[in-house]
Amino acid sequence: MTVVTLGPEGTYSHRAAKAIGDDIDFRQSVTAIVDAVASGEYDRGIIPIENSIEGSVTESLDAIAEYEIAIVSEIVTPINHALLAQGEDFETIASHSQALAQCRSYLETTYPDATLEAVASTAQSVEYAREDPSMAGIAHPDNAGDGIEVIADDIQEQSSNATRFFAVAPAADRSPGGGKTSIVAYPDVDYPGLLLELLEPFADRNINLTRLESRPSGERLGDYVFHIDIEAGLYESRTEEALAELEELAENGWVRRLGSYDTQHVVE
Repeated sequence: MTVVTLGPEGTYSHRAAKAIGDDIDFRQSVTAIVDAVASGEYDRGIIPIENSIEGSVTESLDAIAEYEIAIVSEIVTPINHALLAQGEDFETIASHSQALAQCRSYLETTYPDATLEAVASTAQSVEYAREDPSMAGIAHPDNAGDGIEVIADDIQEQSSNATRFFAVAPAADRSPGGGKTSIVAYPDVDYPGLLLELLEPFADRNINLTRLESRPSGERLGDYVFHIDIEAGLYESRTEEALAELEELAENGWVRRLGSYDTQHVVE
């Protein structure tokens, strides 16, 4: 099985992808990964969906709402950020925007005068640091070596920092089996009490929502797509009943069942 994820080698996405397969290719954006999987070019894609410090990855939410894909697994991996450089004499600290945000307190306190630069991935920031002694990167400490040393370890704001990744697959691989389900709903209406009505079908059947998030639909200002994660499988009658009610409420728009799945933990 060939898996595509954010590159280059050494990203946290790469570490999560190893839980799915050994044959791994890379892309430079989440949208490119989802597009490649939706088109059937790859069997699986690994994308970050939510971090315990910084919250959801909006590009991932928008991509899974735009493309016809399936979610077949959730992978949770701890995040250990290290500051990596050729030495102490650097002026710019680069990393993925999420990593920079997760280390905000450390950077503001220890390197208040450094220039912060957002790049495509944590591993890419280390590549830049290898090429330029005036740059440092933030990535997993295993990216050290080849002239790069760990200047500081565990620099994230919370030691419990972890990221959820989705394993996405072509739409034909959607499964009703699993302990969790992800849904995207676009009601295409707006009136007082709409959100309450969208949630009641789940509450009435004792289905726990683990995540509810809105994203702009792109159609008009104030118009939203809702991302919903529940602790129930599509195979369950209560889930089918709740979704039938949700589809009635969204009769002017649409409801997409992205699939049911279980959770894997990557601890290395």
